[in-house]
Amino acid sequence: MENKSVLLSIENNVGIVTLNRPDKGNALDLQMAKELMEVSITCSESDEIRAVVITGAGNKFFVGGDLKSFADAGDEISSHLKSVTSYLHQAISNFVRMNKPFIGAINGVAAGAGMSLACACDLAYASENSKFVMAYNKIGLTPDGSGSYFLPRLVGMKRALELMYTNRLLDAKEASDWGIINHVVSEDELMSTVLELATSLAHGPMNAFGATKKLFYHSLQETLESQMSMESLLLAERANSTEGKEGISAFLEKREANYFK
Repeated sequence: MENKSVLLSIENNVGIVTLNRPDKGNALDLQMAKELMEVSITCSESDEIRAVVITGAGNKFFVGGDLKSFADAGDEISSHLKSVTSYLHQAISNFVRMNKPFIGAINGVAAGAGMSLACACDLAYASENSKFVMAYNKIGLTPDGSGSYFLPRLVGMKRALELMYTNRLLDAKEASDWGIINHVVSEDELMSTVLELATSLAHGPMNAFGATKKLFYHSLQETLESQMSMESLLLAERANSTEGKEGISAFLEKREANYFK
């Protein structure tokens, strides 16, 4: 792709998205937000891509907004930020809503929108040197990038507000203990570990993954009975799908399922 602030490569049916402003800590400006949205559309629509990994170039994951570029907008800063967040939020929505697993390889500082993005990943692995901080209230701002949606759901309301009010910095172990990331691995092994996982998932039942995500997200707003009704409908639908038929047949025939049919 021709984009420069966000790169996309494909390996073994895994789309690898790299935030690529390492000299700025991969800080988000308007151009990067636009490119991230374009890449998210490609990832969600490409038949070749069956799982997506997101990481940062250099020694940081994503330090949040490029405050200098925001300030340069002067009196138009409100309009400018509406544009930036419109692209960012559509990108995150595309990544979260797509059927494909969305995996974060958090390779350093994740601050502001960077922490929000880490929280939005289906699965997130972090290097030992990673740090997590919301940072918004420190400069008189409020969260974006889905942070106010995912963070309280991951850590609980009181912990989420503590992280916002105090700008407390979490190291990788604390972020794992709090449920923000799944696992901590060494810096040298981060990408190989995540790509091994992503490649395995890319060979799995992608549409079943997507339906499972939908079930889990809907459960946050459903009653017990309405959620179980949705479970019944989707289970029946999946059992009659190509993936479901292949999975059941493979189990009965004691062989590995082939979901690329």
